Amino acid sequence: MADSLIVKAAVKELINKHDMKASSEVIDVALNKAIEAHIMKAIERAKANNRKTVLPQDL
Repeated sequence: MADSLIVKAAVKELINKHDMKASSEVIDVALNKAIEAHIMKAIERAKANNRKTVLPQDL
């Protein structure tokens, strides 16, 4: 996966609001992989329900 699925600045802002810091790997690698896996599961669920539209309940 080449492109980021998240807005890095928004993630950093959320983490900073809680007086924490995050390594670049958290956002660039781990979080993107987790989101991609979650979306792929949602796609499979929609397909299993004979839909071509991913709905909120698929997540």
